[in-house]
Amino acid sequence: MRLNVGERWFVVYSLMCREEMARCHLQRQGFRAFLPRRMKTRRHARKIENVLSPFFPRYLFLILDLSRDRWRSVNGTFGVSSLLMEGKLPRLVPRGIVEALVDACDERDILRLDGEGRLQVGDRVQLLAGPFAEQMGRLERLDDQGRVQILLEIMGGRVPVEVPSDIVVRQSPS
Repeated sequence: MRLNVGERWFVVYSLMCREEMARCHLQRQGFRAFLPRRMKTRRHARKIENVLSPFFPRYLFLILDLSRDRWRSVNGTFGVSSLLMEGKLPRLVPRGIVEALVDACDERDILRLDGEGRLQVGDRVQLLAGPFAEQMGRLERLDDQGRVQILLEIMGGRVPVEVPSDIVVRQSPS
């Protein structure tokens, strides 16, 4: 998503759990919207499932040219609570912030926190999704198919687990 002359990024505040609906309805109106997402593990009724979830709950980003676009119609869009405002005009997002988020996302708008290929054997990592979500471990092996093997410390032992690399983030040394 590249900006044309006169266009800038703005923030849309959506209704609770309606970010995807807001994005779809805004795109049907001809707006370009961006909703960064992440994989999240949901546990309910003895079931564990991985779901796509907004990275910033209730917020999405929208490209507007205030001199050309009918931006007031955004507030009346299904799923939208309002545009974030500064006085009487929508509040601009500083240049470079949304662009960096777009660059860090894959084709499904899933935000990759570590970037492609930056994980290295020996890194201390955390799992973001799956049955071992939020567990810490040591990266043991990377493969060409986008999978990693992690050594988790569980119940006093070390257990190797193989997972997709997109649900793993490196932990900063502390």
